[in-house]
Amino acid sequence: MLMSTHEARLRALREELKRQGLDGFVVPISDEHMSEYVGAYAQRLHWLTGFDGSAGTAVVFADAMRDPAAAMFVDGRYTLQVRDQVDTKLYAYESVPETSVAKWLGKHSWAGAKIGFDPWLHGKKWVTATEKALTGCEAELVALNTNPIDAVWEDRPAPSPAPALVHELSLAGESSEAKRAAIAEWLSEEGLDAAVIPALDSIAWLLNIRGSDVDRTPVTLSFAIALADGTTDLFIASEKVTPGLRSHLGDAVRIEERKRFLPMLASLSGKKVALDPDSCVQTIFSALDDAGAQIVEQRDPCMLPKAIKNPVEQQGHRDAQKLDGAAVTRFLHWLSIEAPKGEVSELQASDRLHGLRSECGDLRDLSFDTISGSGPNGAIVHYRVTEETSRTLEPGSVYLVDSGGQYPNGTTDVTRTIWIWPGEPPAQVKDRFTRVLKGNIALCLAHFPKATRGSQLDILARQHLWDVGLDYAHGTGHGVGSFLSVHEGPQRIAKSSGAQTGGEQELMAGMILSNEPGYYKAGEYGIRIEHLLLVEARAIDGAEGDFFGFEVLTLAPIERALVDAALLTETEIDWWNAYHARVREVVGPQLDGDAKAWLETQCAPLEKETQ
Repeated sequence: MLMSTHEARLRALREELKRQGLDGFVVPISDEHMSEYVGAYAQRLHWLTGFDGSAGTAVVFADAMRDPAAAMFVDGRYTLQVRDQVDTKLYAYESVPETSVAKWLGKHSWAGAKIGFDPWLHGKKWVTATEKALTGCEAELVALNTNPIDAVWEDRPAPSPAPALVHELSLAGESSEAKRAAIAEWLSEEGLDAAVIPALDSIAWLLNIRGSDVDRTPVTLSFAIALADGTTDLFIASEKVTPGLRSHLGDAVRIEERKRFLPMLASLSGKKVALDPDSCVQTIFSALDDAGAQIVEQRDPCMLPKAIKNPVEQQGHRDAQKLDGAAVTRFLHWLSIEAPKGEVSELQASDRLHGLRSECGDLRDLSFDTISGSGPNGAIVHYRVTEETSRTLEPGSVYLVDSGGQYPNGTTDVTRTIWIWPGEPPAQVKDRFTRVLKGNIALCLAHFPKATRGSQLDILARQHLWDVGLDYAHGTGHGVGSFLSVHEGPQRIAKSSGAQTGGEQELMAGMILSNEPGYYKAGEYGIRIEHLLLVEARAIDGAEGDFFGFEVLTLAPIERALVDAALLTETEIDWWNAYHARVREVVGPQLDGDAKAWLETQCAPLEKETQ
């Protein structure tokens, strides 16, 4: 009997573990920067298991006869996807946060077992928790010098050699010199000598550089150390450094080879150094400990100022949304014509949308792989269509498309749920869609006082689903970067805080977040409506203190056919009409012919219906 590709790879890994004297090994989706999206060279979990989600971990025991011999850990976003992509005969499925890798290893390891991990791919908190769990069963967590998967991954890609790119001041809105001076001032105020910055989007923001080393995120592989005197050490492969980059960075940024980063940490002996445990891997902590540096755990000092978009970045987002809205609208018009014929596949729809974005403006990349899910595939929250899974958009079905683009002046992310004609949508589908819509509108209309956290707003998006005993297993909103990561901290909207170092972040003017409630009926359909929101100061007559609200940035029509207007209040209908009037005003002039006429129909005022 022939082994599958992933079975053969699992066997090869087990042989390598035995060769190294290990009883188990932990395989996360991660890189040296603890990135959400990683370069092809770091896609070890995908290579081993076939799972291509953005969050997950595998544990493999060397003994294939153990029960279980291997396990896959994913959260609620990937419950369905993992079952489609990972062979259940090879891996048990484990749900996070109901369990964790540490708890599972504590339960299934044994006295004397040596469980290996790559310290370049795990943070300190994970290591501490896992060591504690293994101590209980007298097993040992072993930091490895080389990753066992790399030893058996024969055609592993090399890291990207693409050059780093200058992000012009006209787009950044603030010079790198000013940003570095602000970080230096913060370091001095905190009594710190330096901050180690491994997060790729933070380095990109601080130095006003971008790159193409990671699909869907315009960053360049590098490390940085920011110093209290305003200078910065940048560690980057020499082939990435152009004369233009050197000129842009100037003399205050010292450029070193990327491989010099780890040895350079030794020069911080005796210094007070800020490390963010949410972005610094265990190797960095260990190297500074060994060097005798005084480690101070602090949130990445770039994170908050990066999240608060300056006026130039805010306008850039608006300009990007204008272009993106036209592309999405053209796509929805095309879909209204072609999908009812029953010949459009999920892949074809995704490709068409990508093509229309490319035609509309200076598209540099997608901001993530398009989620193009018809019928039951739409119920997979982070579904990624492939040749094997692509379904036809069948007439009389629900289609969910979640997509975004990377433009030099902004990053977009929009979800629309569409009814494929002919036929009237079932009453249940319209009810669920309208409840999701009501939650989306409630968040768009929210007013909230200074110091409000995203977790305090989350119920606004869920309340109408909760009324009938329904919910969704993902957060309501994530931060969004400025021609950077589509998922950006520290701000978020979710049931729990998901707090990073320093506690949960209050929402502040200039932050951009997504607003994306949903509902998913497994095996049948998925619904999600997503807008990007800009936090802005809001004047309220008689207000006692500072209040904020949201500017809706996303501009694309919402599916009228799925709305049960009888469930909407007068306020909600007013919001719908005002929003679509703005879509018509901004997007309409970019269209012509049938597409413009279609948009006019979609944006016509909605009237309250009586039951």
